[in-house]
Amino acid sequence: MNATFVISSPDVAQCPASRLPEYAFIGRSNVGKSSLINMLCRDPHLAKTSQKPGKTLLINHFLVEGDACSPSSDSNGKWHLVDLPGYGYAQTGLTQREQLRRMIERYCLMREQLVCLFVLIDSRLKPQRIDLEFMEWLGENEVPFVIVFTKADKLGKGRLSENLAAYKQVLLETWEELPPVFCTSSETGMGRDEVLDYIGQCNRSIQK
Repeated sequence: MNATFVISSPDVAQCPASRLPEYAFIGRSNVGKSSLINMLCRDPHLAKTSQKPGKTLLINHFLVEGDACSPSSDSNGKWHLVDLPGYGYAQTGLTQREQLRRMIERYCLMREQLVCLFVLIDSRLKPQRIDLEFMEWLGENEVPFVIVFTKADKLGKGRLSENLAAYKQVLLETWEELPPVFCTSSETGMGRDEVLDYIGQCNRSIQK
């Protein structure tokens, strides 16, 4: 599996004209998005990581070639991994927050190549209103998404299970059925095979 940077775009209209399937990653600022992308692609320098939230301000496309499932796969499919700006960084100016909101919404609603949005959630935190509202918006607009809990290595197995169960319970208060859920750690590689296998399944479904 090989991943290379393609382009950074300020708006969906400037995104690549390619018809390749796209899988976009998004989450609240500082949720560990860039680290997760680097872990999935096994390239620590692919997506720029920063201790300062709100670093990603553009739509970043990466071309992924080769296996999207496991090292034993002989698939040579190509797809785009998309790094979207984070949301909810309070210290970002109101004008910039509004610009980012419009950028994200336009991409989600207008990008025909988007197969699935991966919504990242910090597994250590209680359900945050901004995440719940964003997922509600995705549901209302019929944008396909899955939930990816990050930083699972920061919690013990018991606490992690409790947090995930509590989060799902909150979601079930408004959702009849939950989307697929993955649990990951950029430090240990947890969840890598599961996420890439899901993308591989989607790609095979598209090809059929």
